[in-house]
Amino acid sequence: MPLIPYALARPFLFGLDAEAAHELTMASLARGQGTPLQWAWCSERIEDPVTLAGLTFPNRVGLAAGLDKNARCIDGLSAMGFGFVEVGTVTPKAQPGNPKPRMFRLPQANALINRLGFNNEGLDAFVANVQKATFRRKNPARPMLLGLNIGKNAATPIEDATSDYLTCLDGVYPHADYVTVNISSPNTKNLRALQSDEALDGLLGAIAERREILAKRHGKRVPIFVKIAPDLDTTQVDVIAATLQRHAMDGVVATNTTINRAAVEGLPHAEEAGGLSGAPVLEASNQVIRSLRAALGKGFPIIGVGGILSAQDALSKIDAGADVVQIYTGLIYEGPKLVKASALALQQRRA
Repeated sequence: MPLIPYALARPFLFGLDAEAAHELTMASLARGQGTPLQWAWCSERIEDPVTLAGLTFPNRVGLAAGLDKNARCIDGLSAMGFGFVEVGTVTPKAQPGNPKPRMFRLPQANALINRLGFNNEGLDAFVANVQKATFRRKNPARPMLLGLNIGKNAATPIEDATSDYLTCLDGVYPHADYVTVNISSPNTKNLRALQSDEALDGLLGAIAERREILAKRHGKRVPIFVKIAPDLDTTQVDVIAATLQRHAMDGVVATNTTINRAAVEGLPHAEEAGGLSGAPVLEASNQVIRSLRAALGKGFPIIGVGGILSAQDALSKIDAGADVVQIYTGLIYEGPKLVKASALALQQRRA
């Protein structure tokens, strides 16, 4: 059990600017990981293994990408009991992201809005940080899985986006348990256009071709997942599902943040540009998961993410058709105890 209950830390963190609190938390995790300070947040991992895309996930609760953009805190996050952790989004070159302020809490709605814009230190720094992580050595029998999430630089024209994704794929491939192709952040201009039929077909075709080359080069076939938005209708989801299968993608991450503001209308910060995450996105995400499962059939892996603030919310993702789940905003509102509670609920559901 953590030495410091999150309920004591949260008022202090919520008294800070949202991004300042985020940076302080990540710096503390980076400094404390692998030292006795880790007892402040560590928790035993619930063992509930499931095999997806040829990988054994130690349990069905993961961390969504975006929290640890530079892969600095992998070991510290592993200590929270996650079955898998996804870090990034990384871009080929370092970039500062969008101007500050760019992260806002909406506590009345258990929500966040961010327009960070893939701020990160670039591919070389990211890979160097991944290589420093020791989590695989600490539990060689059944290590936590590591997903590496890739994107494009803001300065890269959308018609040249494929080149950025291939550069990142080349760099992260040897170090990833799986790779996620992020085409759904609302905070990089025109990025979501890559979800459209022709653009997605071209991008995933190029990624599939490069993956075959990398599989031969490195002697291993790393699964590739694609992360999509919640702001899609059934027809759009059907097109995406068919394209994923046509190019032999291994899974889908559903979903990213929403640009819809109906659930938070009238609240402070509700009109800020960016992606809305947390409780208001739960049902929209679940609806996309239901549509994906109907389109993809039984065996296709779906990682369900969006709006999990309780164990019950995690179960709702599984009921909608997800195989495993990820959390992010829920961690900020509920703290690390949400990881164990959700993993336990999913384990008990299977028992």
